[in-house]
Amino acid sequence: MFTGIIEEIGRVAAVEQMGDSMRITVAAEAVLSDAKLGDSIAVNGVCLTVAERTASTFSADCMAETLARSSLGKVQVGGHVNLERAAALNSRLGGHIVQGHVDSTAELLQLEHTPHWDVLRFSLPERLARYVVEKGSITVDGTSLTVSNLGSDYFEVSLIPTTLRDTTLGELRAGQTVNLEVDVVAKYVERMLGSRVERGGAEQAPGVQ
Repeated sequence: MFTGIIEEIGRVAAVEQMGDSMRITVAAEAVLSDAKLGDSIAVNGVCLTVAERTASTFSADCMAETLARSSLGKVQVGGHVNLERAAALNSRLGGHIVQGHVDSTAELLQLEHTPHWDVLRFSLPERLARYVVEKGSITVDGTSLTVSNLGSDYFEVSLIPTTLRDTTLGELRAGQTVNLEVDVVAKYVERMLGSRVERGGAEQAPGVQ
């Protein structure tokens, strides 16, 4: 479980292609302060398991499902990635509940600079559109963001200088691909309501008169 508050920007130190899988090695500092083998670290929003580590790097394996769902298969040596350790139970929830399970990728369609913030417009896959609401939360490359504007096939976020500086979102250019994770609460609500509809609505929710 993560919160979408990026701890640091890491640098891709190595990429090893292994047929239908890949091993990525990332140079970092903050997330390695207490990282152990088997720990979870979100890399651009993808929950990965630390398989190897040194004093300055960690390595993680990406299976075919991960590569198909996310943009990690496109990372290159020297590139930057957003990093976050799994949340501790006694930590503040500064963003929102993030699983690190990427739903899809999206394309940056448009970037607008203003004196005090930037507005980024991303494509919105049709199958995810029902989970996205204006002023709701969405995770873009592991970063918890608020939807500032919404269309039928796009959404926008407005980023302050701190977010642009402390995440890789400040490096994005139109046409680039990002990872998306929608709010898991919306998916659970849909699932539960769908089950009631399938039963004909006969079962009443607790507390409903």
